[in-house]
Amino acid sequence: MVPPAGDSAAGAETAAGGGGGPAQRRQQQGGGFGQTITGIIRIAVFWYFASKFFTPKRPADPSQLMSNIFQKGEPLDMWLYLSQGAKFNDFGNEGALVWHETNIPYAVWKPESTRTLSLKYHPSEALKHNGSLYAHVFFARSGYPIDPSDPEYQPLNSFGSTQPVVTYLPKPKADKKKSLLGNPTGSTESKPEVEELDNNNSDLKDEGPVEWVSFWKPNITISLVDDFTRYTMNGVPPNIAPYMHVEALSGNYYPTIFFNEFWLLKDKLIPINETVSELPLNLEVSPISMTKWQLFLQIDQSFQMQRSYGSMLDGESDELKRVFLEGNPYLLVITMVVSVFHSVFDFLAFKNDIQFWNKNKSMEGLSAKSVVLNFICQLIIFLYLLDNDTSWMILGSSGVGVCIEFWKIGKAMRIEIDRSGRIPMLRFHDRESYAKNKTKEYDDMAMKYLSYVVFILVGCFSVYSLMYERHKSWYSWILSSLTSCVYMFGFIMMCPQLFINYKLKSVAHLPWRQMTYKFLNTIIDDLFAFVIKMPMLHRLSVFRDDIIFLIYLYQRWVYPVDKTRVNEFGFGGEDETAEKITDTVGAEAEAANDKKTN
Repeated sequence: MVPPAGDSAAGAETAAGGGGGPAQRRQQQGGGFGQTITGIIRIAVFWYFASKFFTPKRPADPSQLMSNIFQKGEPLDMWLYLSQGAKFNDFGNEGALVWHETNIPYAVWKPESTRTLSLKYHPSEALKHNGSLYAHVFFARSGYPIDPSDPEYQPLNSFGSTQPVVTYLPKPKADKKKSLLGNPTGSTESKPEVEELDNNNSDLKDEGPVEWVSFWKPNITISLVDDFTRYTMNGVPPNIAPYMHVEALSGNYYPTIFFNEFWLLKDKLIPINETVSELPLNLEVSPISMTKWQLFLQIDQSFQMQRSYGSMLDGESDELKRVFLEGNPYLLVITMVVSVFHSVFDFLAFKNDIQFWNKNKSMEGLSAKSVVLNFICQLIIFLYLLDNDTSWMILGSSGVGVCIEFWKIGKAMRIEIDRSGRIPMLRFHDRESYAKNKTKEYDDMAMKYLSYVVFILVGCFSVYSLMYERHKSWYSWILSSLTSCVYMFGFIMMCPQLFINYKLKSVAHLPWRQMTYKFLNTIIDDLFAFVIKMPMLHRLSVFRDDIIFLIYLYQRWVYPVDKTRVNEFGFGGEDETAEKITDTVGAEAEAANDKKTN
């Protein structure tokens, strides 16, 4: 067995469920983070190419094809109005007009095709009290009006679209956490505020009606899609059909206006209240390729799919986008490539771990107490995730980890059901091979010294958490304290196995194949530590498992291979040698008897 060594290579105790809250656990499991990025991109690209190549295509009459009303490179004039109504027809209102541009070449990739403007908007009193505001953008061929009341107005020469500038999000609920000691000296009892969006506040259940708060979008990016495809009347791809504006008489379509909010993160939104006197507004108009536009649509759909399946929490999509915005491009490419290897190594490590314990016949040289501690750590993490209303997919993964750790206990020890009392009880007994060669003695000695350190660390941290942090209940305090200790100090659970190796002067009893895959995953996790945004102390803590593994490698190099010890499949090298010698001696004796008989 590899005490936490077997399970902790990819993060010790948190490999199967993660320590801390969902965000903290996501930070620690760098490999899982990279797999999420790769999986979302893979889904988006798959659906994009599926819509491209697997959509049934039928030969159509050219006269029945719909095409773009405007020509590539045609100069356009643009007007942008802001109003509180979802529909706009007051074109003579100069106060509503905030931006006007002329001679913008349509779908031409030149510097003059991109225009920008930054201004300050002064909100009205209605807007300060949860009012609405819409951006109405209109395009027309240069020299043509957009006002239908103008005598020179022609419907085929202009087009437009509307987008809300104000979005509404649920107001964060009042924090249920409180100081269990009654706000002692030095603690800070924070009050709930709306000034900051808490996307990971999933542990607070809704009670009563939801209160919605308005937020200002500081960036408006208007993208004209470079699309001149000739579609059949019923052959428009379903993912872009809702965005197309078709002219009723001719059957042709207007240029598609796409309000690009893909990179507008929630923490960039500005809350609107009575104290706000001005709001920043950054405007941009630019072309966008058909491929890029469809890719944005597919990735957003993938995010929605992940959230509906419970594999992504609210706000995690913004964290993924932030990695692309703030990360090094070359490092991101490497990260996505190695995340595939991380998945492969994780599967191989899991396979060999199950195979090792399934075929293991001897506990000689293995720490049985570390197996029990691993189960306790996984159970603590599972209860903590359950108390914080984590998604069912993460709970399921953690629950499977708990079951596997309990199954390992059955392989490391003998479990019997005691029915002598009124309530059946489970009895755990050490295996005979565990007491051989003083394995049990060294394990007890290591756990004795280790318990002193662990109890002191857990006690100090629990007291600090009780005095200076807030919790929902005493039960939550116990779980959060234990989980935080598993997260911070769990790596020292690997030390008993190191002590046993040192005392026995052998490492032949360890499942090195599984440990190799785990060590490779640990290296990959180190790479993600540089990609994911996290505190420096946490980034340094990622490398603690590397130190333990280096010690294991040093022990493997120092201690020679002991042929008398069993390998990971329960067989010893000397057993095979002795069997060969016995067969040889037996064959020689049989040959000698034949000679005497003859």
